[in-house]
Amino acid sequence: MSPRSDGNQPRKMRRAVVVLPNGLTLANLFCGIFAIISASRGQFDFAGLLIVLGGVADALDGRVARATGSGSRFGSELDSLVDIVTFGVAPAMIMYFAVLNREGWEWLIPFLYVVCAAIRLARFNVEQAGRAKRYFHGLPSPAAGLTLATYYWFSQTPLYNQTVLGDLPWHFWLRFLMLALAFLMISNVSYPAVPTIGYKKIGEILGSLVVAATVIGVIVLRKQFYFPALVLYVLYGVAKTVFFGLIGRRPRGDVPVISDDDEDVEPDAQIVVPDIGPDQPPPRRRRRRKPYPRDDRPGPRQFPSRPTEDKNE
Repeated sequence: MSPRSDGNQPRKMRRAVVVLPNGLTLANLFCGIFAIISASRGQFDFAGLLIVLGGVADALDGRVARATGSGSRFGSELDSLVDIVTFGVAPAMIMYFAVLNREGWEWLIPFLYVVCAAIRLARFNVEQAGRAKRYFHGLPSPAAGLTLATYYWFSQTPLYNQTVLGDLPWHFWLRFLMLALAFLMISNVSYPAVPTIGYKKIGEILGSLVVAATVIGVIVLRKQFYFPALVLYVLYGVAKTVFFGLIGRRPRGDVPVISDDDEDVEPDAQIVVPDIGPDQPPPRRRRRRKPYPRDDRPGPRQFPSRPTEDKNE
């Protein structure tokens, strides 16, 4: 192998690593566009499947970018633009074609939902994009979009048709569900991210149980699992926020951004100074002289010249 080919090999590998997360993001966009087309054709079952696949691609692109160290501002912006289509426009169009009345003014409900999804993603880029997080500030747009997209799946199952759930006026309440999801996306309600898997701490054990129950529900129950589980996720965030609001406390560790060790200290942050005992002298502070600007530095000291005697005088 020639030296030129050896030098090009790392560059090609690096290019492939960078393209991989962006390729997953574009696959997410493909699923969103295809879901809109499928919904316009009345294929709501297939449209819901495409939104779920888009959610899988959206969950993988960020993790692949962090694992390979190929994350960038470009990737974050592209991901948010794609999420507006897949989890904003596509679920709204699925609900418009499947549930809402096309003759009146109910198209404003999908419009408001898409507006709130765009605001939610713009705020996410400012606060949390590109950082590992335990909590989301507001309802994540993928959770809201999947809730709407999987309703049709749930309406075709025996759990819906053969129980009292099928007698409820879903076509009426879904309008308010869309508005509620839109409001929660731009609210200050916090929602937990993917739980940590482990067995050393109680939180890790509970996270492992939640992940295991989710995997079992997806495999065994299939279409009966998604919509009820997502509704419970939405209600959990609201109930937790209301509960802690009533007792006047903030959930422990419930902050928008978690991994912000590299950020500068804010102006209003308090600096903790260790206590100094009575026998210990106070720490000495070294005063730094402010450097002179290059143009203001004093020159060499100049003495006044002695007057010369005139010999002709």
